[in-house]
Amino acid sequence: MVRFADGGERVPASLPEWLQWQARRQGEGIALRHKRLGIWQARSWAQVDAEVRGLAGALQVRGFAGDAQLVVLSRPRPEALLAALAAQWLGGSAALLDPLEPAAGQQELLRGLQPDFVFAEGLEELERLRGAGLAPRLAFYADARGVKAQAGEQDYARLLAGSGAVQPELPAQTGRCAFAFYRRGADGRRERQQISHGELLREGRRLVQAEQLGAHEEALAARAFAAGGQARYLLAPWLIAGFRLNFPESLATRDNDRRELGPTLVAGTRETYGRLYAQVQARLPPPGSAQRRLVDWALARRPGLLRQVLGDWLVRRPLRDVLGFSRTRAPLLVGEPLPQEVQAFFAGLGIAVRAWPDPAEWHSPPAHPAPLVGDWLADGSQPA
Repeated sequence: MVRFADGGERVPASLPEWLQWQARRQGEGIALRHKRLGIWQARSWAQVDAEVRGLAGALQVRGFAGDAQLVVLSRPRPEALLAALAAQWLGGSAALLDPLEPAAGQQELLRGLQPDFVFAEGLEELERLRGAGLAPRLAFYADARGVKAQAGEQDYARLLAGSGAVQPELPAQTGRCAFAFYRRGADGRRERQQISHGELLREGRRLVQAEQLGAHEEALAARAFAAGGQARYLLAPWLIAGFRLNFPESLATRDNDRRELGPTLVAGTRETYGRLYAQVQARLPPPGSAQRRLVDWALARRPGLLRQVLGDWLVRRPLRDVLGFSRTRAPLLVGEPLPQEVQAFFAGLGIAVRAWPDPAEWHSPPAHPAPLVGDWLADGSQPA
């Protein structure tokens, strides 16, 4: 509950309000962890709340207010998430872009958006922004390696340190847009999907209740945030249930980090599970060999005590450990269904992947004709 000055309480109505509530409820508990140089770095709920407040104050001083939009161009990392929450704290929204999309098409999109406020992960993302010929009022970045800041660019840590004592108010914003996503439509025009705080919290509560999620869960944010399903089924449940959200050191290390972490909650897509299935298939013994016959026998879905006990000990448990699913109790599939062979493989491992829909509604901006987006999303779906 959110407590007011008159002593009254109400259910939090936005993502920042839930953050505020968790900070009051379990301030010293760990909210976020991010692996850097092989070591997990932790932030408590109180620290996350203070950091978001500080960022919101810094953004407000620079003119961010009302319906302003913060463009986030970053791989999964805590600073990207906290920057988005800071924008939402002020009543604005965050437009999440995937830096792994083709540069030319994304620069065309950025030129169409003409953002005043941008969070860019590091040098590569800043160069993409510069290449679009934009001059945002503020572009701040988390990874300062190799960056020679230009006009309007600011290091994340310095921006936060210079936020001062500004404490912006937290407006009621249930119906406001929290996240926006962009893509190219069939006619080549820019399309937008918007998700409000109310929709996110409704879907998040439904997942938390259905999966019985609590503060003891561990989740890994291994995908880019540039997808509505991640906002609905990972970020909103994180704030509502108050569990621990972990970020891999990089996309290249995510599988090793998942094995080390052993998350209890996995929110993946068709690409996520398909990629893991392909990795295992490539490493299995050749068909016809004695070892492969043992694997096939253990994964066959037939009753029998011997197969259940021996197969789990020799095959299924080691495979779950390799995949990082040793402790997973809530394996979620967001969006498109799995191919039958992939679904059967995970079921054979004792991993009952449960599907959750991603009801995206895309619209073209109504005010002016949108520019063509060139090669935007030309390389297909986002990496899992």
